[in-house]
Amino acid sequence: MKLITKELKQRFEEVGRQDENPLVVAKFFDPAGSGTWYATEYDVETNICFGYVTGLAFDEWGSFSITEMEAIKRPFGLTIERDLHFEEIRFNTLMNINS
Repeated sequence: MKLITKELKQRFEEVGRQDENPLVVAKFFDPAGSGTWYATEYDVETNICFGYVTGLAFDEWGSFSITEMEAIKRPFGLTIERDLHFEEIRFNTLMNINS
């Protein structure tokens, strides 16, 4: 699956850099594991997102490479997926829903 579409690139460009309580534009997840990546920013030149990562060693804000995520191969041919049903949401609201 292509994680970043033309439409997502355009939306990230419209949203731009964000500070307090950012808008989460896209959600990526590992269908064979616990990792979830909530993207709030995207750099088209480096193909790197910035956002909140959960389900790995510990939850944190940081950068993650879309190129590397698209290269991950999980059991049974699974790959990192983009949540096609995810709707943009403010980070604080998302955390209140998930707590």
